[in-house]
Amino acid sequence: MRLFGKKIKPSQNAFAVVTGAGSGIGRSFALELAKRGGTVVCSDIDLDAAKETVALIEELGAKAFAVKCDVGNAKQVEKLAEQAEQLMQHPTTLVINNAGVGLGGKFDEMTLDDWKWVANVNLWGVVHGCHYFVPKFKQLGRGAIINVASAASYTAAPEMTAYNVTKAGVRALSETLSAELRKHNIKVNVLCPTLVPTNIIKNGKVPHKGLLDYALTNLAFTTSDKVAKLTLDRLDKDQLYTIPQIDAKLFWLMKRTAPNLYAKFLGTSYRLMK
Repeated sequence: MRLFGKKIKPSQNAFAVVTGAGSGIGRSFALELAKRGGTVVCSDIDLDAAKETVALIEELGAKAFAVKCDVGNAKQVEKLAEQAEQLMQHPTTLVINNAGVGLGGKFDEMTLDDWKWVANVNLWGVVHGCHYFVPKFKQLGRGAIINVASAASYTAAPEMTAYNVTKAGVRALSETLSAELRKHNIKVNVLCPTLVPTNIIKNGKVPHKGLLDYALTNLAFTTSDKVAKLTLDRLDKDQLYTIPQIDAKLFWLMKRTAPNLYAKFLGTSYRLMK
């Protein structure tokens, strides 16, 4: 990205909006952007949590603002886009669509209300963020988008159907926008991690929470801070994908090089686990 002949790194001195900034990866993104000279609007459905993130940013000597927003509500995201510009007194240059929820369980045990709940946040929340910020980026002549998907978008693990589908949608949206918006000087990165210690398990509707909490503590292979830093670095290098952990990379390689074999492996593994 260049401005008046000078190359601009989107993560440096950004005027950023981060959804789900009250904890986990969202908070790590907000803090890392502040360390890089950014001004950050910290959006979260939990306003108190967003305010906690703002306080941490202010301790770093940076500017930040807390805004309550349910990303599944289009009107609230539209208001967020307008309010962010007013609060920062500058057009937004980076949006990080991070807010998400967890949902697991056997396909035939999930209700349609479960599907609507997870899709409304995980997929429509990202669609809303892109819908209301992309026109502003086009008007500005530059911009950047980070969409937080998951390795679930391609691993397709059993008993995670709705979650997998929503995250696959986020990845497909990001891939499409990357191609479509490049001519408008708008960069896109999609984050696809496996386990990262966040509140998504605690606050989500997932089975085997004890087992998943153990895995988050002992098998995550990374932290939310490392994930945020790596993702911003890859955005600056104009890389579309951020796949931060070795297991995520292994599954990515297996799925792309031998998709049929991977599907058989997954089905066999699930039967043996049961």
